[in-house]
Amino acid sequence: MIRTIPLLFAAIASLAVAACGSGATSEVVAISGEKPNPIFYEISNSLGRTEGWMLGTIHALPDDTEWQTPAIRKAIEDADRAVVEVVDLTNSQGLAETFVRLGTSPEQGSLSLRVAREYREPLDEMVEQSEFSQAQFYDTETWAAAIMLARLGAVGKPRNGVDRYVISQFRDRQVYGFELAHEQLGIFDRLAEQDQRELLEGTVQEWQASRDNPGQLTKAWFAGDEAALLEVTETGIMADPEIRDALLVQRNKDWLPIILKHLDDPGRPLIAVGTAHLVGPDGLKTMLEGEGYTVTRVTN
Repeated sequence: MIRTIPLLFAAIASLAVAACGSGATSEVVAISGEKPNPIFYEISNSLGRTEGWMLGTIHALPDDTEWQTPAIRKAIEDADRAVVEVVDLTNSQGLAETFVRLGTSPEQGSLSLRVAREYREPLDEMVEQSEFSQAQFYDTETWAAAIMLARLGAVGKPRNGVDRYVISQFRDRQVYGFELAHEQLGIFDRLAEQDQRELLEGTVQEWQASRDNPGQLTKAWFAGDEAALLEVTETGIMADPEIRDALLVQRNKDWLPIILKHLDDPGRPLIAVGTAHLVGPDGLKTMLEGEGYTVTRVTN
């Protein structure tokens, strides 16, 4: 099972890292010797003219990972502007302050008591292996705890995230964002407490399933394994209809008119969002095709 949050939210895990600690990441992942093939699309209009590009991102990578294919490098060079999930992603201090402000409320209680009995022992193990103490979670809202722990055992560093790289390459061009940090975090903050607890339980389940293969997410993203990445949108945390709608489906619907405007405006955009937003029947690729665009996978 591949971890959900890193492929849906480009900034979330790095927010938690900046606010609360390093997140105990691992650098061990066997991707050397393989050609990179991240999910990358060319968007064409009805006349076959290229109107823009769409890149699936991942929020953290090991140092020195060479992931840019020639087609991605050319699109970054040729695009007139970038459209990313969170435009204020590089403001680490502001992101951390926002995370703490929204994710902290007095006397939330023991984290273990917020999950069903069968999840309590592995949850305690997650906390023990993380850089956080049980006491730190007493005033932490359940959704925020899930995000903090979602980084446990993850491969790579947020400073190497694809979204951050894209932003850095557009310093002389306009960068737009679909969401601000407080808006993205507010999606979690508005979840009912029961949904937040299911999110935390799902995070525990995903960690249990993936800890024997901590590089699974990175390798699936690097290879552009659509079947594995589609699974993220349908299983684990995302099997819950209310969570799936809040974290994925509704956000894609909100983003679609913004994308359509960028495609209609002069110049060509590079759209860079969490990979899970692109694939499947509720993905942005399918939505754009429903609007008459041809969306073509560009492979290495």
